[in-house]
Amino acid sequence: MKVVVGLGNPGKKYEGTRHNVGWFVLKGLAGRHGALRRILRFEAEIVEVSVAGHKLVLVAPQTFMNASGRSVRQLVDFYHVSPADVLVVCDDMNLPLAKLRIRKSGSGGGQKGLENVIQHLGTQEVPRLRIGVDRPPSGRDPADYVLDRFGKAELREIEIAVRTAADAVENWLTEGIEKTMNRFNIGCKSGDDA
Repeated sequence: MKVVVGLGNPGKKYEGTRHNVGWFVLKGLAGRHGALRRILRFEAEIVEVSVAGHKLVLVAPQTFMNASGRSVRQLVDFYHVSPADVLVVCDDMNLPLAKLRIRKSGSGGGQKGLENVIQHLGTQEVPRLRIGVDRPPSGRDPADYVLDRFGKAELREIEIAVRTAADAVENWLTEGIEKTMNRFNIGCKSGDDA
């Protein structure tokens, strides 16, 4: 069994925002695999699906982004899974729009939700799939920028990135992190993973 944690903020106010791109991926995976039943547990919305004979738990913490680790810690303790079997999907302003970057470990790179997960799990050995939302325009507050919705042209690119991210999650589940990095990190430079 493996766990995919999509980071985002709960509530209508935050639906469709850049910060909730992790939830877009969860929704795509749930739809792709016919998930019908959602449960609220561990301060999260949880859906279980089967992918190629593997159990995959999709988790959308309902704690707000900066406290996501609290929910993830509860879930990891309950299911007795290793942090290496938890894939965190989140937005990243350090990547160009719709660019994917998968890593098996490292710092949070300024993404507060990922940093909180790392803090609560007590290790940086947590796989992550980051989806680029680009830098805010000059003079724009980054906190406000990530809470805005995507523009129409941006949304078309993000929809493609979300489908590709769902493919990457499935690949991670069946092939492991190394093969997934090799397949989906195409065109990323080492500087992309700040």
